[in-house]
Amino acid sequence: MVRDKMGEVFLSAAGLTREFGYGERKTLAVNNVDFEFHRGEIVSIVGESGSGKTTVAKMVLGLLKPTRGEIFFEGKIRDISTHAKRRLYWRSIQAIFQDPFSAYNIFHKVDSVLEDCIRLEGGGNLDAGEKFEKMKDACKFVNLKFEELSSKYPFELSGGQMQRLMIARIFMLRPRLLIADEPTSMIDACSRATILDMLLKLRDEINMTIVFITHDIGLAYYISDTVYIMEKGVIVERGTADEAILHPKSDYTKRLLGDVPKIYEPWDFSLAGGAEKENSA
Repeated sequence: MVRDKMGEVFLSAAGLTREFGYGERKTLAVNNVDFEFHRGEIVSIVGESGSGKTTVAKMVLGLLKPTRGEIFFEGKIRDISTHAKRRLYWRSIQAIFQDPFSAYNIFHKVDSVLEDCIRLEGGGNLDAGEKFEKMKDACKFVNLKFEELSSKYPFELSGGQMQRLMIARIFMLRPRLLIADEPTSMIDACSRATILDMLLKLRDEINMTIVFITHDIGLAYYISDTVYIMEKGVIVERGTADEAILHPKSDYTKRLLGDVPKIYEPWDFSLAGGAEKENSA
């Protein structure tokens, strides 16, 4: 998946840190992290639950304020200090979240979800026919029929349909950077492959940068140009997919790889068997 030529640095961070709580209860969720995302690059940030990867994503999106450190957007310190500046930033930076059921307002129908995208991209003055065609094209891109969805609420759709609808939003907004936080975790294997193909197709069409937030190191190797491995708020491994996963330096990365079952090697159940014997004793 690695491209021959990497685009210019689109978004970066220096010394990014996020703390939660105070005093003895203070938790260092992200600790002095640096990274660079290039135009058209596919990045994976990999780690177990609690590693800090989702906190990084929320800071990139502007949903959490860093405790320390800076995020640079198009070569300048990011400024999202006002509502107008945040809206302008969000035209370039969008996200697909892990849980599609919590990503929608349950009181808004599918039409409203897609019309919000049209307004955000500056198409609020389009007539009803033009809006209909835009929404129809977006749904067609993800193999959905807008006519069958328009009168429905998001909770009336399946998980796979909701995930596809989120990608339809991205098709309409055409952001320059997409944060994909475990976007296929709640759907079946067939739909998972289809959605990944849709995202990669969109990346190729508009040279979009995609940052996957995932615990799946196999997925990261398959799709990524660059991989960051996080443990306890710190990036412990970084490099191309081959460098970070085929030739890891960090003990944590080696342990993650060791936990992946391999179909061509016998599985060792001796420890599990020992535990069962102890429990029965």
